[in-house]
Amino acid sequence: MKKIKLPLLALIASIGIFSFVNDSGDTGKKMPSVQIQDIDGNSINTGELSNDGNPIIVSFWATWCKPCRLELNTIAEEYDDLVDETGVKLVAVSIDDERNKSKVRPVVDAAAWDYEIWLDPNSDLKRAMGVNYPPQTFLLDGEGNIVYSHVGYVPGDEQKLYDEIYKLTE
Repeated sequence: MKKIKLPLLALIASIGIFSFVNDSGDTGKKMPSVQIQDIDGNSINTGELSNDGNPIIVSFWATWCKPCRLELNTIAEEYDDLVDETGVKLVAVSIDDERNKSKVRPVVDAAAWDYEIWLDPNSDLKRAMGVNYPPQTFLLDGEGNIVYSHVGYVPGDEQKLYDEIYKLTE
């Protein structure tokens, strides 16, 4: 019986890690102020993130994370239309460490993502936002409040994100 319980618990836990909405602790907070860099080496103060009163998606990802890349590729397919309809902006925050951050630009260029790309090699922003597992996606309203958070990705999860964006722009 113990042999069955342990793998079953591990399976249930792993499913929980890959896709759940976290509305308990993240919503209502503002984007923390952390100094990091964008993909071009420019200094960024994350607390100054704005989008002229329009929603902002902040997606934590890594080059080694297949679900992360799948989510960002899926969003890329609809991104231009989403921007036209809602004014949303997406910031993709790479959590690749110092050893792997050189892999970020080739992944971004190959995927042709039209997003702002930030680098968080020391995990400063990741820690400040309580990110444990990538991908983790946050949606900020026009005032910079976190109104939605989602951990993991399975195909179809992007539709819930889109629904939340449209709610903000109605």
